[in-house]
Amino acid sequence: MKLWTDSFTDGAMIPGHLAFCVIAPGTHVALAQNRNPHLAWSDLPAGTQSLALICHDPDVPSKGDDVNQEGRTVPSDLPRVDFFHWCLVDIPPELTSIIEGEMSMSVTPCGKTGPTVSHSAFPGVMRHGINDYTGWFAADREMAGDYFGYDGPCPPWNDSIMHHYIFTLYALDLPRLPLAGKFGGAAVLNAIQGHILGQAQVTGQYSLNPDLVKP
Repeated sequence: MKLWTDSFTDGAMIPGHLAFCVIAPGTHVALAQNRNPHLAWSDLPAGTQSLALICHDPDVPSKGDDVNQEGRTVPSDLPRVDFFHWCLVDIPPELTSIIEGEMSMSVTPCGKTGPTVSHSAFPGVMRHGINDYTGWFAADREMAGDYFGYDGPCPPWNDSIMHHYIFTLYALDLPRLPLAGKFGGAAVLNAIQGHILGQAQVTGQYSLNPDLVKP
């Protein structure tokens, strides 16, 4: 089973147009194009009935005391937790790629709609879960809402470590996951246990800390 992207080199930096935010002098960050990356796959295991795609960042600070605070830095030895950026399930095995920008083309205040995915070839088949910006913006009156689908990188601008964004595609022996309503990455990972026939992944790096980004 193979997974690849034409949007960036596996293991290298993710381009800013695929991120939620980019570095901005004076304000630290600014909203970016927030386009989903291109992804394509092949060599699915025999018996594959559907696919599930998850993108997560395992490098998110477990405590927010120092996050985006002037004159402070998020220490490298702080324990880290997962932040889910994209959950797409019930992908038909006949589909072999996702076009860059097909699922997200901008930052959408209060979140994109879901869970049903509008797709010209497979209308109403695929479903998006909510990503973890749903919780991040919960207390923000202007941004609060259910963030379905893809929303790209926006790590703390004062984090001392590079963040990694892992796109994992799972081949499953189920045609549809037993999930209802709003569901997130943890629920997807729980639902696919015991049903994984194969998996593949690509990883990109991203930072909003100018000290970590090469000119």
